[in-house]
Amino acid sequence: MQVTVETIEKLKLQLTITVLTANIEDIVTTELRNITRNRRFDGFRKGKVPFKMVSRMYRKAVHSDVLGELMQRHFMEAIIKEKIKPAGRPTFTPIEIEYGKDLVFKASFEIYPVIDLKDLDKVEVVKPHTEITDEDVVYMIETLRKQQTLWVDVDSVVEENSRVTIDFTGSINGDTFEGGKAENFVLIMGKNSMIPNFEDELVGKKVGDEFTIEVNLPENYPAEPLKGKTAKFYVKLRKVEMQELPELTDEFVARFGIQEGGVEVLKTEVRRNMEREMKQAIKILIKEQVINGLVKHNSIDVPSTLIDQEINILCEQVVNRFGEQMKNTPELSHELVEEQAKYRVVVGLLLGEVIKSENLNAEEARVKELIIEIASAYEDPSEVVAYYEKDQRMMENMRNLALEEQAIDVLLVKAQVSNKKQSFFDLMNSVQA
Repeated sequence: MQVTVETIEKLKLQLTITVLTANIEDIVTTELRNITRNRRFDGFRKGKVPFKMVSRMYRKAVHSDVLGELMQRHFMEAIIKEKIKPAGRPTFTPIEIEYGKDLVFKASFEIYPVIDLKDLDKVEVVKPHTEITDEDVVYMIETLRKQQTLWVDVDSVVEENSRVTIDFTGSINGDTFEGGKAENFVLIMGKNSMIPNFEDELVGKKVGDEFTIEVNLPENYPAEPLKGKTAKFYVKLRKVEMQELPELTDEFVARFGIQEGGVEVLKTEVRRNMEREMKQAIKILIKEQVINGLVKHNSIDVPSTLIDQEINILCEQVVNRFGEQMKNTPELSHELVEEQAKYRVVVGLLLGEVIKSENLNAEEARVKELIIEIASAYEDPSEVVAYYEKDQRMMENMRNLALEEQAIDVLLVKAQVSNKKQSFFDLMNSVQA
């Protein structure tokens, strides 16, 4: 086998490979003899058909099949010999495939970029310093109470935080319009979910009141002909409700699975959950800053093959999230994820180089720590740990995650790190932003 290597683009190589005809003929003959021995032919006992007859019937097809297999096999031998790592599948172009002559073909493919990590000491990271106070725990418990709020009927006028049930009929110049009528419509005040000024006119009204509200339909109103028009709504107020917070009792605490210990145990559990969320949020923020800095200071070329693969993965996620209708707009799906796909490939390549250059291997203690951390959010952590340990695929995913975290740790040591005090809720908001 003869191999020549040519760079045709920055990350694209082309190999020209020559396979001697003698090698080809030996393989073709072997295949034809297998057909002679094993295939049945009319008028002949098995294995007794003349070789020349089989050769005349099948040589061309066998020769074609052999060439395809040879191109694949000799390509693999060539990249091993030349120490080349392809980033995707090759495209084969036959140059000489005539029977009785040497096989000559070209293989074109993309390769991974050569990465020389630099300016790792210029990566800037602001590390949040957060403590959970007693006041934070009380605020979180109040949030839990609000989440358990009940709406109760009240014999009072509508306020800015009421929930009301109304009937309404809208008209323009005396004519009703589509979407302008409803019965037993439930509206939570203060959400600004209705036409501007509609809610304002409800304040101060009481159950049984019937009245007319005049509003200007906004320019972004869904129905084109009605935009900017003045509409009148005849409204009947059927119900007024106010929120009632549950008392902080043992009964309330039991809603969260706590049967003994009451409010004090709830506070302990809430603090524990907040500490777990805080730890995770700090980890996410640090990782995000490290990766952004790494990408900022290390511009690399990216194989389009890898980007296309990542686009396909993300598009599949988009379809799973938003439904089958996204399959009918593949161009839109690609546009939505193309930049994200490229960024993810860049991050993967750069972190891969960190792992390679630092000779990192997943630490089993780190893997176990990550699994225990995930399991701590469940009622029976030991059952979750056992579940992970029995699943090879999940364990491999956790090893990859541990390896990624180890790479972040290496980069963090080299980076410019400063500390910043931050409250728990500011920290959580910054992660969600």
